[in-house]
Amino acid sequence: MDATLAFPLLVALVVVALAFDFLNGLHDAANSIATVVSTRVLKPHHAVMMAAFFNFFAFFIFGVHVAETIGKGIINPDLITPQVIFGALMGAISWNVITWMVGIPSSSSHALIGGLLGAGIAKAGFDAVVLHGVLKTSFAIVLSPTIGMVLALLLVLITSWVFVRTSPTTADKRYRRLQLVSSALYSLGHGGNDAQKTMGIIAVLLYSQGMLGADFYVPFWVVISCYVTLAMGTLMGGWKIVHTMGSKITRLTPAQGFCAETGGAITLFGATLLGIPVSTTHTITGAIVGVGSSRRLSAVRWNVASSIVVAWVLTLPAAAAIGATFYLLAGLF
Repeated sequence: MDATLAFPLLVALVVVALAFDFLNGLHDAANSIATVVSTRVLKPHHAVMMAAFFNFFAFFIFGVHVAETIGKGIINPDLITPQVIFGALMGAISWNVITWMVGIPSSSSHALIGGLLGAGIAKAGFDAVVLHGVLKTSFAIVLSPTIGMVLALLLVLITSWVFVRTSPTTADKRYRRLQLVSSALYSLGHGGNDAQKTMGIIAVLLYSQGMLGADFYVPFWVVISCYVTLAMGTLMGGWKIVHTMGSKITRLTPAQGFCAETGGAITLFGATLLGIPVSTTHTITGAIVGVGSSRRLSAVRWNVASSIVVAWVLTLPAAAAIGATFYLLAGLF
């Protein structure tokens, strides 16, 4: 490939990026709806429609801080080429498909970052890496599930105190209503953080082709396209992962579902406003483990949780290796 792409190839790469965005919605739909489905507050198809709506509605709430981090805070944007973007996307898509097929809720976000790192390093070595951006994202790998877990535990304590004099039947009805709100908030956070990752990839691709001028920014058509595509992917669901998130880690009640989703949503809102690309998968898993362990440690199926953690650890290096491989393959043509 030449450094400057012909228009049809540029369009093809944008389509591949949007395909990743769609797969992200498909893969991570479970994060938004697993708890509300497992507690039977909503039927699966109603939960998916609600999640897709709020994924798109995030367009009206959040800016593009996460997109800017992805676009110029992981790999030096001046070193980005179409081959690097191709390698990054194929690394992320390949890892997403592998984990989706076996029902493991790995992180689409960190698969994309891993693919970008692998392709960028394959092109220019470690000098291509924007260290402070990578460190910020790496810290978030640990902090987002931890914060989600702590917030969920605190919410369990607060809501238990608030409803201490309420009958179990009345409390259950109220929690079911509250879980509709918490699920909507989590879907907002999911859309706001995850759609921006694809925005950053498309924007830096356009920047590398001189189509944005001297300054990096995210065009409006890129923003709206990514939100629509993510919402469409969410509509398709991700039922294997819904089952893992909603019932295999721990059995949830509406009260616990509300606490897990609210804790996760607060974490996502904070990260998105700070421009930190975090994993919705990591966040909600940490929150679910938190509410499960609030009953007793044995309530959490730690063998399932540990297999998810293994997938987290593998995601960055596996996606990076695949991304580097596709970058090298692209250089042959």
